[in-house]
Amino acid sequence: MQPQFQMTGQTAQDVSVQQNKVLRNTYMLLALSMVPTVAGALLGVQTGFSLFAGSPMLSFLVFMGIAFGFMWGIERTKDSAMGVVLLLGFTFFMGLMLAGILRVALGFANGGSLIATAAGGTGAIFFTLAGIATVTKKDFSFLGKFLFIGLVVLILASLANIFFQIPALSLTVSAVAVLIFSGYILYDISQIVSGGETNYISATLKVYLDVYNIFVNLLNLLMILSGRRD
Repeated sequence: MQPQFQMTGQTAQDVSVQQNKVLRNTYMLLALSMVPTVAGALLGVQTGFSLFAGSPMLSFLVFMGIAFGFMWGIERTKDSAMGVVLLLGFTFFMGLMLAGILRVALGFANGGSLIATAAGGTGAIFFTLAGIATVTKKDFSFLGKFLFIGLVVLILASLANIFFQIPALSLTVSAVAVLIFSGYILYDISQIVSGGETNYISATLKVYLDVYNIFVNLLNLLMILSGRRD
């Protein structure tokens, strides 16, 4: 029985090392992904890039097609260096997509402050929740079903708001989005810590989308609640 116990202990140690490696690589790639995101955002603001200049529904469908195309490619190549290349390309594209809301924010007298506050708030939310999931090692997989249902409802509400442009609905959608994607940070980091996610490229994609959506919706909340016109 003793050799069996020793082998089991060694296996558990190996699993723990692997989980820590995936988590470390995820954080490193997530930090790297912010470089093309910022570059894309700066380029988009300077050039006036806008995918939503025409029909809102057509623009939304084009965006979804490009985004899902990238995500499909990332998942297909996640075990190779091409997965990293596609991920960084995707984050550049998502940076371009930030240009619209950033230009709106910069139209406020306190626009720079709003963007900085949203970025700082997003960072605080991420580090706090990622820290909780990592340190406590609590299994947050039970959140998966509730978060998915909430996400579906959120997407439907967001589509409705594209057409109706109701300020109260926009406020509600953004507030709920911040809560849902904060929950997803707990869920996604917990999946890495518990060994449910073993590929750091896939893990980075999920966590990046969590962080991205929190920033966008937090900025929208700040503009609605505290944006000041000249």
